Amino acid sequence: MSYRVLIADDEPNIVASLEFLMRGSDYDVRIARDGEEALRLAGSFRPDVILLDAMMPQRSGFEVCRRIRADPALRGMIVVMLTARGRNAEADRELDRGVNAYVTKPFSTKELMSTVRALLQSVPQAEGLSR
Repeated sequence: MSYRVLIADDEPNIVASLEFLMRGSDYDVRIARDGEEALRLAGSFRPDVILLDAMMPQRSGFEVCRRIRADPALRGMIVVMLTARGRNAEADRELDRGVNAYVTKPFSTKELMSTVRALLQSVPQAEGLSR
């Protein structure tokens, strides 16, 4: 069974690139273009990983992450925050609040895939949402 990935980003070029990359790795992919849609799909699609843009319409990625972590049915989801901001104190705080990894745009697709694979391997099968 393939892993489920939710791409939550409002930039069409980034979405197209990530979707191509994730589908090429045989992941089951869904797309959300704003924070509200990301929350709805997180609940219905139950992804193993969410690639979450920090700055989106309707709800920020940080707010989406906080709501996911507050929901017992979703808190096992891996959250990779995508942002145009560099690593800083804000990023460190968000890692402490439940973001599993922080990736700065523009990012290397090879590096992003390596991060996603490593995170998926670090989570016991029993915690996976799609299993």
